[in-house]
Amino acid sequence: MSEVKVIGAGLAGSEAAWQLAKRGVKVKLYEMKPEKRTPAHVSDGFAELVCSNSLRSDELTNAVGLLKEEMRRLDSLIMRAADLNKVPAGGALAVDRASFSKYVTDVLSSHPNVEIIKGEVTEIPEGRVIIASGPLTSDSLADRIADLAGGNGLNFYDAVAPIVTLESVDMESAWFASRYDKGTADYVNCPMTREEYDSFVKELASAEEAELHGFDDGGVFEGCMPVEVMARRGLDTLRYGPLKPVGLKDPKTGREPYAVVQLRMDNSEGTLYNMVGFQTHLKFPEQRRVFKMIPALKNAEFVRYGVMHRNTYLDSPRLLDDLYRLKSEPRISFAGQMTGVEGYVESAASGLLAGLAAAREALGLDAVDFPRETAIGALGKYVSDEGIYDFQPMNINFGIITPLDYRVRGKRNKNAAISERSLKIIDELAQKI
Repeated sequence: MSEVKVIGAGLAGSEAAWQLAKRGVKVKLYEMKPEKRTPAHVSDGFAELVCSNSLRSDELTNAVGLLKEEMRRLDSLIMRAADLNKVPAGGALAVDRASFSKYVTDVLSSHPNVEIIKGEVTEIPEGRVIIASGPLTSDSLADRIADLAGGNGLNFYDAVAPIVTLESVDMESAWFASRYDKGTADYVNCPMTREEYDSFVKELASAEEAELHGFDDGGVFEGCMPVEVMARRGLDTLRYGPLKPVGLKDPKTGREPYAVVQLRMDNSEGTLYNMVGFQTHLKFPEQRRVFKMIPALKNAEFVRYGVMHRNTYLDSPRLLDDLYRLKSEPRISFAGQMTGVEGYVESAASGLLAGLAAAREALGLDAVDFPRETAIGALGKYVSDEGIYDFQPMNINFGIITPLDYRVRGKRNKNAAISERSLKIIDELAQKI
């Protein structure tokens, strides 16, 4: 029986392993935890969520909502785990990190076609292999990948948000609601007056950062910007970003506050909440000092502080095809953030496509072309588009999906029509694979 080696049991690697194993292909799944961990990892489970517990919007008028629905219809393990372990989050899909990871770990560990191999991989194995080692790839393996890439690997930096206990939040200074009262009231909203906000931003912008060699404001990927970097970009930057008050009326005043910090549920018991958009690499005492300036968090108990860690990604348009295979050596595929897709869902989607492609090749079947009319296909074609001048990590968005060939009035209606067209294509493809 054919065998494929998958390096890394994160979101992308776990999804790739599932797509292979369910089709009867033997998988050797390599995972360096628990023997070795990166600074961002805290558990030994597969598919660990280290930055946020949200998989973002679940609506089909949002591109990531479409991508998730495509993955569901393609029997995604990651989406099944998310749906079974979700926690309330309004119109978004958020999960209990621990139970989500446990589900993925249990499914793969018990699958007869999956062999789990613990320990760090320092060399790229022979035979068919999918490298899904993630943005925190160990130095030795990163060196081997850099050799494959011809010295054109690129680095950027990513950040993780703090988590507080709900019981430590001063609910006299906060309230539960979702923006525009959309969905259920799943977010804790912590308002700030103009004076409180101005003082907070001043202290945040000057707070002391943890040492991180090679970091500067210009090297941060915009999609996961540390909150202190945003504060340094201008007094109102945060009010137009994670602290925007639009659509959130304080029930005590009936008006929108000057600024609002939102907390989102982080576990199914509802005892832990993460600070939405507060990725940071401030020193821990500075996080405690500055974040407690938020009135509702004056007595906050921090169960996890924010940390900053390295992310690495490839010059994928030069190196990869639209099935994430290395052009110069097609036996090797990549999946996950290393390919330049950004976000949990996008990483898992790349693993799905890479795993499916490898499985069909192993079974002697023709590759399946997912067209740019689909979200999963558009993502693969984006990272392999040689016409891109300045390649940067990208979340899924309707801008990279083939537009409609007819006019639809209204953005939401247009997005809904694109999603309808995409899912019809996915349903047809799903019957063939």
